Amino acid sequence: MDGVTAVANVLKMEGVDWIAVMPSNPLIEAAAIAGIRPVVCRQERTGVHMADGFSRITNGKKIGIFLAQNGPGAENAFGGVAQAYADSVPILVLPAGVARNRIGVEPNFHPVRAYESITKWAAHVNFADRVPELMRQAFTKLRSGKPGPVLLEIPSDLSSDQISEEDFDYIPPVHMRVAADPAAVTRAARGFMSAQRPVIIAGQGVLYAEATDELMELAELLQIPVMTTLEGKSAFPENHPLSLGVGGSSQTGPVHRFLTNADVVFGAGVSFTKSSFTVPIPPGKTLIHLTNGDSDINKDYRTEYPILGDAKLALRQFIDELKAQGVQQRSPNQELADEITASREAWMAEWLPRLTSNEVPLNPYRVVWDIMHTVDLDNTIVTHESGSPREQVSPFWEARAPRSFIGWGKSTQLGYSLGLAMGAKMAAPEKMVINFMGDAAFGMVGLDVETAVRANIPITTVVMNNSTMAIYPDSRIPTAVERYGLKDLSGDFYQVAVALGAYAEQIHTPDEIKPAMQRAMQANADGRPALLEFITKEEGTFSKFRFD
Repeated sequence: MDGVTAVANVLKMEGVDWIAVMPSNPLIEAAAIAGIRPVVCRQERTGVHMADGFSRITNGKKIGIFLAQNGPGAENAFGGVAQAYADSVPILVLPAGVARNRIGVEPNFHPVRAYESITKWAAHVNFADRVPELMRQAFTKLRSGKPGPVLLEIPSDLSSDQISEEDFDYIPPVHMRVAADPAAVTRAARGFMSAQRPVIIAGQGVLYAEATDELMELAELLQIPVMTTLEGKSAFPENHPLSLGVGGSSQTGPVHRFLTNADVVFGAGVSFTKSSFTVPIPPGKTLIHLTNGDSDINKDYRTEYPILGDAKLALRQFIDELKAQGVQQRSPNQELADEITASREAWMAEWLPRLTSNEVPLNPYRVVWDIMHTVDLDNTIVTHESGSPREQVSPFWEARAPRSFIGWGKSTQLGYSLGLAMGAKMAAPEKMVINFMGDAAFGMVGLDVETAVRANIPITTVVMNNSTMAIYPDSRIPTAVERYGLKDLSGDFYQVAVALGAYAEQIHTPDEIKPAMQRAMQANADGRPALLEFITKEEGTFSKFRFD
């Protein structure tokens, strides 16, 4: 068989049933012959985002894949892969490359060289008989260790190179998980037992390891409050009495209160990266850091108790060690639960006027609140957009089940949510999938609503249109705003969606929010993508706190 057919056969053996593509790529036809569905996007970045959303919802058990065209296609995909790298998402990128005898000849674009800084591993298939070896390496890296994108370049002339049936020796590599050093677990358990005011921070490593049960067991064993990172939101049920909510670029009131007062912070499946989109750890805390990425330990914060390993395995070790050291199951701590509840109620009292506002134009918080109280939270996946929608959705949306919320943010590309939502729907077709975005984000990727229509991916896109880029304060660019209207935007986006074949409405008043959402849900149930454009006010107040 030729080299391209060999790659397609590997994908089939790996259980791949669809791939996001932008023609042309020599692998597309071979994949189609193998029974793998190609889904063509309007732009490369959205295709990468679809692969990303698919991998997240499956926790990397199935890998999202994107095929790019040689040259401009591979160039245009860069931003999407950079986002996946920043958020540690396992996707396989298979860009077409120049013929092998033209590699390194300027000005040809060389994906392997260009993508090395934003992939976990990058290589090109130089000979057809290396396909099994290289694909085995790719899937091994995708399934093991700290997640991240992997790139394998497909030369345009690989179809002219042959591999014999005897040499096509491929068996899908297993998912390898590494338990923690028992001595490290013992030390950390002793440090944890001495804590007076401990807090657990759960990151997306808990999601990828599918360790929510172990996390809940640990929290309930010692009655410890739990917050999540933005990427880790949904790793711990937010309707649980011990839940503090999310701590990202915006936070809940309980997160601020309990993290500020904590003496020991146990980060489970987190990177502890300092970022504009992570809660800073106040000084004076003792840190326990459980991660599967050794490069994250002692990176931004000094860690007294590092634990390197898979979150599910290491949390089980940690629980067993606590019990071996004499820890008994504690009864539900009503005093602690009441403190969390009181903190949440005090915080919510400040925000309910916005969340239930009758303002016209609409307050975006009212849009989020009413939609959350319309859908079935146990059967809905939600993701936010960069900018204002991230701040308006993430602290207030109640995530009850793992992967019911896709939080993201160590890089913040406008338009990311649309592809994420489509990929999530491909991974979980039985779920209602919603992406919240602003008008600027829709301007970046809005034409890919047609991809959802054409590919029969019934998601609901919520556009909160305030006709301005509200996340950027006027004080930074006063002259540009006053003299040239720098932040002004315009457009009736629901009409764009109608023209692209989606069900769409434009909503102006609070009493229309829930009925419009119900109609969108029905359109999705009928197999039709929906877009709801809410005309909102500029709302620049977010749930942010100082952590001194």
